[in-house]
Amino acid sequence: MLTPLQNAAQITQTVAVFPATSFCVEMGANTGDPIGVIDDLALDDVYQLASGQRPKELRLTARADGQLLIAGNSDTGSADAHLHLDCLITLMPDVGANVDGIVMVEVDNAGMIAAVYLLPLAPLEPQLGYTLVRKTRDGARRRLAQLACVSFTRGTQITLANGTLRPIEELQVGDRVLTRDDGAQRVRWIGQTTTRAIGDLAPVLIRAGVHGNERDLLLSPDHRLLVHNRRDLHRLGRADHLVRARDLVNGGDVTVQSGGFVDYFQLLFDRHHIIFAEGIAAESLLLDPLTRAALPDDHMAHSPGLLMGHQRVALGLDIRPVAVERSAQTSQLPSQLRRAMMR
Repeated sequence: MLTPLQNAAQITQTVAVFPATSFCVEMGANTGDPIGVIDDLALDDVYQLASGQRPKELRLTARADGQLLIAGNSDTGSADAHLHLDCLITLMPDVGANVDGIVMVEVDNAGMIAAVYLLPLAPLEPQLGYTLVRKTRDGARRRLAQLACVSFTRGTQITLANGTLRPIEELQVGDRVLTRDDGAQRVRWIGQTTTRAIGDLAPVLIRAGVHGNERDLLLSPDHRLLVHNRRDLHRLGRADHLVRARDLVNGGDVTVQSGGFVDYFQLLFDRHHIIFAEGIAAESLLLDPLTRAALPDDHMAHSPGLLMGHQRVALGLDIRPVAVERSAQTSQLPSQLRRAMMR
């Protein structure tokens, strides 16, 4: 979902959306109408996803000023068109748990509505009734930012500067954590969100021993891990690569854990770092025009230079998408950890 660039002035994120015409009112005040902007929405209207509809990839570009544009390689929408986050909605299905969604509006050069999209934060089932029970202008940007944040789950053991391990939920701001290239660094902010573990929000489980980890590691699907000396990556001419957890999924010892709820934690430092979680080298939160909305407003107000410190990703790493060979394994992570701790 999140593709970082070495220049944080522009960040691209891919989300799965439905065109408004795919999700129409089946019963209620606006019967027959597609989902629209907040002023047109009527609570208690019952919506239904048309049969055979599949979400489309919408690629967003976040500029340094926070404005969202549609990227040129998006599967839907017009390239370079402005995108407005209109509202956050909650839908109550006939069966199952509530589904939150973000209504997005594509704006043309004249400032008029060109298209409306629904970004559901959990899968929608076709031909199932969804009652609109909540609509608000607050929180849409923050929820989008949370999708872009890389996160560890409750219980994940983080390596501290002195080599000891501590569960992430017990860390505090100011604690010194071991980093790959810059030694001990103090935690600047710790975020926590609880969400349904479903769809793009479901965490990835890396079984113990797969990448040198003594215990299972559970983390967000777009969290990038440091991969060393893989045969399939060497042809790119780099030894070290950040690879998304979702790209390591093989249906065996690396799987998606869907169902229930998950507690996600985000660790922020003065800049982007590689830290060690269950012995695996993994990235910390990369603050950029997309993810900064996940932080409290007062935190950004008191740390105006924090975003500037994240204009470069961790030193010497390739973060381009790569084709990962599922059967390949790596054993260099424990030795990398030992070398870092000896500094």
